[in-house]
Amino acid sequence: MDEVLNQTLPPESGRISFVLVRPSHPGNIGSAARAIKTMGFTDLRVVAPADVNYRTHADAVAFSTSSVDVLQASRDYPDLESALSDVALPFAMTGYSRRFGPQLETMRSSAERAAVWAHENKGPGIAFVFGCERSGLTNEETGLCRFATAIPANPQSQSLNLAQAVQIAAYEMHMALLQKAHAAGLYRWQERFEKDPVASAAAIEGLMRHWQEAMTACGALNPAEPKNLMQMSRSIFSRALLTQSEVDLLRGICAAVICPRRLRAGRKKPLANKPETP
Repeated sequence: MDEVLNQTLPPESGRISFVLVRPSHPGNIGSAARAIKTMGFTDLRVVAPADVNYRTHADAVAFSTSSVDVLQASRDYPDLESALSDVALPFAMTGYSRRFGPQLETMRSSAERAAVWAHENKGPGIAFVFGCERSGLTNEETGLCRFATAIPANPQSQSLNLAQAVQIAAYEMHMALLQKAHAAGLYRWQERFEKDPVASAAAIEGLMRHWQEAMTACGALNPAEPKNLMQMSRSIFSRALLTQSEVDLLRGICAAVICPRRLRAGRKKPLANKPETP
């Protein structure tokens, strides 16, 4: 059952919308479709696009790649108010506060707020609203939203492409929802290999004895003046949380240091029932 849950998107993902207001480049709409689908969202809304045929525009289709379905299913609206008619918690994506606008907060804070709200409330959904590429959202459009959200950026280079901003918002929202659904913050399919168990205390002590012997054999450790080599080695191995296979690897190296392989060749004892060569 846990494996099935870890393969499933957070249930609240279907209630999150991404709204593009007056986008001028169809390619950005296609890129936005790809950005939100990658993070588990499918509701893309477009307000007064410069190209009303953006769904079939070559750039939009090319940039959406495997997310053409989200592009094709996107809904277009004549104005922002109609696009938010079924939204309870709209966030205006803007880089700065407005004198008479909603409260400004960081993208991460908005995502956390939205995740809590989506978990505790049913019905109308949540939307992140993005302005046009050149001028962003107007004061009136920002005023239609409950909160204003900023992506903290380098003051000397604050410009983000529209699709890049959508990607960041989708990622932060996805992570906020994912932490509630899957505490590890990852899906089962991403853990491609089974994790080896941590080595036992007895195995570590065996390694330490073998390590001391190897360090002595190669001259790194002088038994008469050991200094802190073994204590430091133990500290390193403790921090590493070695697995049994890693302990085996290190002990193999120790064995090679103590007695190189070329010197061990031919040391194996003959089988008891093997006839002697005449």
